[in-house]
Amino acid sequence: MHRRDRRHASPARRRTALALSAALLAAAPLLTACGGEAHPGAAAVVGGERIDVSSLQAEVKAARDAQAASPQSAQLIAATGDLGRQKLNGMIFDRILGKVAADQGVTASRAELQETREAFVRENGGEEGLEAVLLQQQGVAPGQVGDVVRRNVLMTKIIEKLGITETPEGQQKLQELFANASKSLDIDVNPRYGAWDDTKVQLDTGADTAPWLVQVTRGQGAAGAEQLPG
Repeated sequence: MHRRDRRHASPARRRTALALSAALLAAAPLLTACGGEAHPGAAAVVGGERIDVSSLQAEVKAARDAQAASPQSAQLIAATGDLGRQKLNGMIFDRILGKVAADQGVTASRAELQETREAFVRENGGEEGLEAVLLQQQGVAPGQVGDVVRRNVLMTKIIEKLGITETPEGQQKLQELFANASKSLDIDVNPRYGAWDDTKVQLDTGADTAPWLVQVTRGQGAAGAEQLPG
């Protein structure tokens, strides 16, 4: 059977996959009110596995340290004031993505990860350019770039395997796929960070926020962070 060469994956597919993960990180500020903790020391529990507060804080610190080292540190930090919540969104979503990928028999090989990273590097003027873009637009530290690449590869392969298109019907199919996976993982979030919304597949503070997948659909075709790199 003929296998498609991953090096020739459509740039539009790469943009779509990265847009989904990037849009996930656009969240409201952290909640500061404390509530009862069913799992002390955990920021969230996903599928019975803990995401420790210390792990979340380490993700945030790495990004903040990278931002602080930039000549545009003040602007970068101000633009990602909700970074803790963004990071927790991403950490939870990656576990949902892992389940969807496993259910679909999708994996990310070392070669695919390397090819995708090399493509992003070329499209952003080198490794430093890629790191700068992701730090500026998504609060991603250099050491976290690999997570973005893996997320992109898995999302792209899921989208391609299921034949999901950038249409309302395709968007709904993708939304339902991830919502169902989210529900099956019985996600429990520490109240200080909000609550997890399975339908929207994101942290929710109770504000009237549109589902992130819908937001991405509406934003397709517009230049901006949701399409970088790619």
